[in-house]
Amino acid sequence: MNTIKESTGIDTAQNQASENESGLKGALDKLRVIDLGLLVQGPQAALLLADLGADVIKIELPDFGDQARWLPISMEDLRAPWFIGCNRGKRSVTLDLRLRQGKEIFLRLVETADVVVSNFLPGTMEGWGLGYDQLAERNSRIIYGAASAFGSLGPDASRKGADLTGQAAGGMLYRTGTGPEDITPIGVTLADHIGSQNLANGILAALFSREKTGRGQKVEVSLLGGQIYAQASEYTYYFLTGKAPGHANRGHPMLPTIYGIFPTSDGHLAIVGVAAHLRPAFFQAIGRPELTDDPRFIGPLLTDENRRILFDLLTEILQSKTTIEWEQILEAAGQRYAPVRDYAQVAHYEGAFINGYLQRINHPEWGPTTMIGFPIQLSETPATPGRIAPELSQHTEEILLELGYGWDEINSFRDAKVI
Repeated sequence: MNTIKESTGIDTAQNQASENESGLKGALDKLRVIDLGLLVQGPQAALLLADLGADVIKIELPDFGDQARWLPISMEDLRAPWFIGCNRGKRSVTLDLRLRQGKEIFLRLVETADVVVSNFLPGTMEGWGLGYDQLAERNSRIIYGAASAFGSLGPDASRKGADLTGQAAGGMLYRTGTGPEDITPIGVTLADHIGSQNLANGILAALFSREKTGRGQKVEVSLLGGQIYAQASEYTYYFLTGKAPGHANRGHPMLPTIYGIFPTSDGHLAIVGVAAHLRPAFFQAIGRPELTDDPRFIGPLLTDENRRILFDLLTEILQSKTTIEWEQILEAAGQRYAPVRDYAQVAHYEGAFINGYLQRINHPEWGPTTMIGFPIQLSETPATPGRIAPELSQHTEEILLELGYGWDEINSFRDAKVI
């Protein structure tokens, strides 16, 4: 038995969340989603649908499961953040889609479903006889969401990839740091996350279309496509000028104003754009009113050289006080700012809980725990984030019984290693 999976076990009633505390149903209540996803891009798209009230059934390979289960905190702590974070509130079924009986069970499940989510390599599902065309023959209303690394067409369609693939191939990485020799990965799975949101949006659009046409459709997204789309302004700059914007260099290369990250005496502070008409108040607030009349810093846009000079000055000035002190000063001056928080500081920021972005739960195994909430508020159909991720195969028998299989058949499937 997979020891990593054992760390996430809970009962079905605690795992699923169909109503919030007010008793209101989620926007996607009664929608059934089959999640074939691995790691982040596919599972997180299905997670968004689950948080909005859908019944998400996660299909996993028998005796192994989602690869994310095998990325634990450490060999001493086998809880798997990648899996837990993207699969809470789902039901886990093990099923080998490569076997004839596994395909038959899957197709029966498809007949009861609204959406299928997958981020297998393009052509994999088709090779198993389970591509969109085959699924649509069994259920013409099915929406098939397919996520990949490079898209299903073109010279790289058959190449494998992961989050860093999108960051690198889509141009995002090249914008980080201070120059070509200072390129660093973004320290979160940003390409995966953007890809998952694109996939969820595409699925929601397809569901809306189905209400008018009665037919489902295939939805395709990729890590590469998501990264290019996320840089719409920067790429447009390139297409209009023939040259790429510069590197981030503590700010944004297309915003030649006071827009950047600066050290304080105990941390860092983001100054989030100081419009020309607010600049006198800003210079007054930081104790340097004479800078208002400095010709180098007059006007809405600064030259690269003058911006560098001003950033050096601000770096020295802002290190004279703590982050909280500067927050109070800039708030009073009507400026835009934000503290650069680490994870511990975000985890203690009450605004994240009040808005539902984080949630405090009492986990049946771990005790009081903080989990990710949901970033969207809906007044009439509020989201209800699932609390806990399922054990591998936790709901296999439950789902097969729902599909009409008897215990003799279920036992035969287990003997044949179909489930």
